[in-house]
Amino acid sequence: MRKHTCMLIMATLLLTSCASEQRKSNTINLSGAFALYPMAVKWAEEYQKLHPEVRFNISGGGAGKGMADALAQTVDLGMFSREISPEEIKRGVWWTGVCVDAVIPTISSQNPFIDSILLHGITREKLRQAFITGNISSWNQLTPLQKNANIVLYTRSDACGAAETWAHYLGGHQENLLGVGIYGDPGLAEAVIKDVLGMGFNNTAYAYDVKTNKKRPGIEVIPLDLNANDMIDPDENFYASFDELLQAISTGIYPSPPARELYFVSKGRPRKQKVIDFLRWVITDGQQYVKEAGYVPLPDEQLKANLAKFE
Repeated sequence: MRKHTCMLIMATLLLTSCASEQRKSNTINLSGAFALYPMAVKWAEEYQKLHPEVRFNISGGGAGKGMADALAQTVDLGMFSREISPEEIKRGVWWTGVCVDAVIPTISSQNPFIDSILLHGITREKLRQAFITGNISSWNQLTPLQKNANIVLYTRSDACGAAETWAHYLGGHQENLLGVGIYGDPGLAEAVIKDVLGMGFNNTAYAYDVKTNKKRPGIEVIPLDLNANDMIDPDENFYASFDELLQAISTGIYPSPPARELYFVSKGRPRKQKVIDFLRWVITDGQQYVKEAGYVPLPDEQLKANLAKFE
C-alpha cells in the first residue's frame, strides 16, 4: 500500500513538472522600452487569437532594462529603442528591427507662451542650448515674447532609448541632458502636463492618443523649425493629428534622429521555437497592426532582410 502511494506521488510530481515545463516553453517574456510597449501588447493580443496556447509576460522599465534583461537571459526578448552600440554587439546581442517611431519635444497645453511657440517653432540649435549647454534658460530666448519666465526642463531618470535618441539629435548623450529626472515615458508626459513652464520630450505613443488621433489632453507638441527661418512653414506643420506626424516620419520630413527604429533584442539568436515563430509573424503578418497601433512600418526591403535572419 505504501509503495503504491509513493508511486502515485511520484507520478503526480512528474505530471506537474511536465505541465510546468510546457507552460514555460509556451510563455514569451518581454521587458524594456516604453516606446515599444504598446506595440508589443497589440502584437501579443493579435497573436494569441491565432495561437491561444502561447502566453505573454510584458513589462516596461526602459530600453536599458530591456537590453540588460535580454543579455542576462532573464527574458526571451528585450524591447529596445536606440541604436545598438559596438559594446552591446561584443556582448553577443542579436536584434531585429520591427517598426519605427519618433521622440518629440513636448510642453503643457496651458503654457502661457504657446501661441508664439506654435507660430515660430524652435530650432534644433536652440533646443541644444537649452537641453545640453544650458546657455538658454528662459522662454524669451526660445521664442519672441513680451513677457518672460524661466524654463523648467524635464528629462528621463531611467536609462532609455528616448533620452539617448533625443540627446543624439542635439549632439550629446543621455547623461548630457539637463533637467529634472523623471522615471518612464508616462511619468515624463505627466510632469510636462502639470508644469505650465515645463519642457520635455516623449515618444509619439505617449504624446498622442491612437484612438482619437489627437494629442493627449493637457500636452502640446513643440513644432521643429527645420529650416531655421523663425517660422513654422506649411511643410513643417504636421503635428495636428497623429496620422500627419506619422506620415512626416514615414517620408523622412521629420528628421532621424529623433525618428528611430525600434527593436527586439536577445542574447544570441533566439533558440525557443515559440519566440522564433512569434518574431517571424511580427515582421510579416504582424506588420498590418503597426499603423493601427500608432507606429510606422519598416520598408519592405528591410523587412525582407530582417526575415532572412531566421533562415
